[in-house]
Amino acid sequence: MAVTKNRCVYVCSNCGYESVKWYGRCPECGQWNTLSEEVRQQVSAKASGKGPGIISVPAKALRLSEISSDDSQRYRTGIGELDRVLGGGIVSGSVTLLAGDPGIGKSTLLLQICEHLCKTLKILYVSGEESARQLKLRANRLGVTSESLYIAATTDVESVLETVRQVSPELVMIDSIQTMNLAGLPSSSGSITQIRECTQVLMGLAKNMEIPVFIVGHVNKEGAIAGPKTLEHMVDAVLSIEGDRQQTYRILRAVKNRFGSTNEIGVFEMAGDGLQEVANPSQMMLDGRPLNVSGTCVACIMEGTRPILAEVQALVSKTGFGTPRRTAAGFDYSRMALLLAVLEKRCGYFFGNLDAYVNVVGGLRLDEPAADLPIALALASNLLDKCINPQAVAFGEIGLAGEIRTVGSLRQRIGESYRLGFTMCIVPKAALKSLDVSDMPGLKLMGAANLAEAISFI
Repeated sequence: MAVTKNRCVYVCSNCGYESVKWYGRCPECGQWNTLSEEVRQQVSAKASGKGPGIISVPAKALRLSEISSDDSQRYRTGIGELDRVLGGGIVSGSVTLLAGDPGIGKSTLLLQICEHLCKTLKILYVSGEESARQLKLRANRLGVTSESLYIAATTDVESVLETVRQVSPELVMIDSIQTMNLAGLPSSSGSITQIRECTQVLMGLAKNMEIPVFIVGHVNKEGAIAGPKTLEHMVDAVLSIEGDRQQTYRILRAVKNRFGSTNEIGVFEMAGDGLQEVANPSQMMLDGRPLNVSGTCVACIMEGTRPILAEVQALVSKTGFGTPRRTAAGFDYSRMALLLAVLEKRCGYFFGNLDAYVNVVGGLRLDEPAADLPIALALASNLLDKCINPQAVAFGEIGLAGEIRTVGSLRQRIGESYRLGFTMCIVPKAALKSLDVSDMPGLKLMGAANLAEAISFI
């Protein structure tokens, strides 16, 4: 006879912290009123048959050389930007978490994947948020008409497992994990326990039957993936769709990927018939760029193996307050403050009574150090009211001494700039000796050892 004990615990809905007593404020993440009561059932070791002296069956161990690493187990999605982010396609038996803001295009992207993969695979699409008729309407709008796509509208994970046994699909999509539940757990859908346990069951399905599983995840108001942090640790890949709902462009980024790089991004445009690939993101980012206007500069950043050109803008104006304002959109605020301090101390430009605004056009976020130089040049250009050459591109890291340090992938950055018609590149002077641009006629490299020297080129 099984011996069980009920135990009451309090679980934080924000970070998953567990405590035997209730707190108004979570000791782990500091959020207020996030601890909710849950009842746990514990089975004694004797009842479960795993007491002292019980020997478990050992797991089968294989030599590394005996394990197959055939890359043919990847499924191409038919969407080049998505395949790039995934590292070449969907890996058999993998669990992928797709997260993003409401209405950003998560369900749309999954249905577009189905349209291509259903030509060769049988897919089960499980929706806990929409009815089968609602999914049919969206599929008609996106042009998804495959007979190999099966739709199930349920929130019971055990029902999903039974459906998988009957249909025998080769790929499963769950939309979304926050709506799924296990009937044996007392907590409601979307709770920490339900999300964790449901994901564990789906992972067992993927690993045991070698079926890839896509899971849609919600995000909270801070932009983080809702649910326990262990959710991101459990899955094989975490993809995030970013972008402003008021704009048409979406950026797909790999936050975690066990089968590929986490530096790659995919760029899409939201259209009436779904997400369309943007084959040339640089051209898209520079579309409509103003010419002969002070405070604008073109930067070249690396997203994985892809160089992308983006326009950065800066505006400096006299403040109307006792403390000047500093605003940065698409760029780190602290890094902006550092660049302003270097401009004042090393170059003699005074920003103490001036408001400073920095904006990256197109919704892109510049995180790498190579964006330092174009941001500083844009600030100096607007302060001096001098226009930067519209055919110039700049990239380089700025140190606290005002020096310009070299950055990686210089050849790829220069090649992308030249391909888009730019004829002048402001680069770190230390990198000139290792660059050969003889195959790029008309290109002019301007090497700058420090920030003051770079500003003299504008």
